[in-house]
Amino acid sequence: MRFIGGHTIDNGGIDMAARRAHAAGMTALQIFTAIPKFYNDDKSVRPERIERFRQALAETGIRPAMVQAHAAYVLNVATDDETKWGRAAAGLKKELERSTALGIGGVCFHPGSAKGSREAAAERVARAMTEALEAVDGATRLLVENTAGAGNTFGRSPAEIADVLRRIPKALRPRAGYGLDTCHLYASGYDIAASRDELTRVLDAFEEACGEPPAFFHLNDSEGELGSNRDRHALIGDGRIGVEAFRWLLHDRRSVGVPLLLETPEQNPGIADDDASPDPWNVRMVELLKELL
Repeated sequence: MRFIGGHTIDNGGIDMAARRAHAAGMTALQIFTAIPKFYNDDKSVRPERIERFRQALAETGIRPAMVQAHAAYVLNVATDDETKWGRAAAGLKKELERSTALGIGGVCFHPGSAKGSREAAAERVARAMTEALEAVDGATRLLVENTAGAGNTFGRSPAEIADVLRRIPKALRPRAGYGLDTCHLYASGYDIAASRDELTRVLDAFEEACGEPPAFFHLNDSEGELGSNRDRHALIGDGRIGVEAFRWLLHDRRSVGVPLLLETPEQNPGIADDDASPDPWNVRMVELLKELL
């Protein structure tokens, strides 16, 4: 099965995000458990919020395993600044705690940026993941997301992501993994739009290096050109990647049984808190992806 979903608007709460996803024909979902502009290292999730969210999933039929949280953008666990690293690592641990309380499948996060040794950066990312996994019991996984490659960002290549994952202790390794964003791949120089063979080669390289296939995909077209390092998402078909690459991806074995999540623009981000109607652009994207199958 293909579980097509997206990061829907959460005005009114994450339970409303689930209802809007279902209304758009989605069977997977991505959420923020807290405002993504802050570390949120002191924020917990209230029991009533957990209950509303779980009830929404039950009513919509969205499987908790097909739901993931996106960690805050400010969590730079690759940095060599120990003060900033400590705050980011605490934020990542708290994100895993909130997501585990919600009972969802995973937490994806950007590893951040670092100057100097890439090996040392990999060690810092792995150390933050390890501390979080040791502190929080449960089945929710921590998933490294590939980056668009701007500046000193870490995690654009199979080798860098694999270097992080191999440093996770063996007992914790099943709860760690990675996922791939199509816009980030293209922006960082992987020409997944060139041919089906090239897309397959890129996915093979990540799977071979990391020892496992991706645990999720972010399905986004790219405003920027190949190798531009610009993290600018576009509606599928409105960017430089084009539609055909997404057909190839949806017919690849690695798209089966994992969340396939749109992070594309939405037409109505100011929707009322009590309005569970789907975003028209989300509906358009879901219909397009289903046609490609």
